[in-house]
Amino acid sequence: MRFSQRVRVLLLGGLVLGGCAFFTVEQRTADGPTAEEIWKERFRTVNGRSPSFSEKQTFDDQVDARVREFLAKKPEVANSLRVGNLRFLRQTTVGMTKDEVTLLLGMPQGVTDDAAQMERLASKFWPLVKPQAKEAWIYPGGWTLYFDGDTLADVTRYHRAFLQE
Repeated sequence: MRFSQRVRVLLLGGLVLGGCAFFTVEQRTADGPTAEEIWKERFRTVNGRSPSFSEKQTFDDQVDARVREFLAKKPEVANSLRVGNLRFLRQTTVGMTKDEVTLLLGMPQGVTDDAAQMERLASKFWPLVKPQAKEAWIYPGGWTLYFDGDTLADVTRYHRAFLQE
């Protein structure tokens, strides 16, 4: 065994024995990310740290105000089953409109309507996602939201994570 191979084996062994491992989250779900999850991911990227309690409280107050204003302008949504996801869970879910998703998560990092790129993003789930996927919105944390016109049709997530004991 060459020296560099030994070093790699020792490092990998050290990680495993040390109780640390990398794993990949691969999921297709009807419930997408929450507003808080995406905000925290963006906050950490920009600031290099997690938000403080007061920063989180400010964010919560801002989301509450935006949701109240949105529901006041859209009474049909205020009387729909999606209102719970908007007001309380603050979580995207299949069936929401682009406006509702943007209200909760903000603008995506990327948008594509290219079938080849959407296939790459959906990976093993592409055969299930493809029939309704006309456009994909990409968010932090490995989230991809697929739209059929104005309606959220599917959600996938591919995310490498680091696990510590």
